[in-house]
Amino acid sequence: MNLKRIFGAILTILGIVGLIYAAVTFANDSASTKQMIVYGSLGLVFFIAGIGLVKTTKDEG
Repeated sequence: MNLKRIFGAILTILGIVGLIYAAVTFANDSASTKQMIVYGSLGLVFFIAGIGLVKTTKDEG
């Protein structure tokens, strides 16, 4: 069980959720521009960090 890969997967999922939430609020115009920028940028940071962590972690076997 590789803890870094699990943490990377969790970060990736959180990033996807943040990006989807920013897109939904953008499409519905239900949030201010500041909120959409914050959710979108945090989602992007989490997504990139999670993908990077999963890619750079070696398999233990």
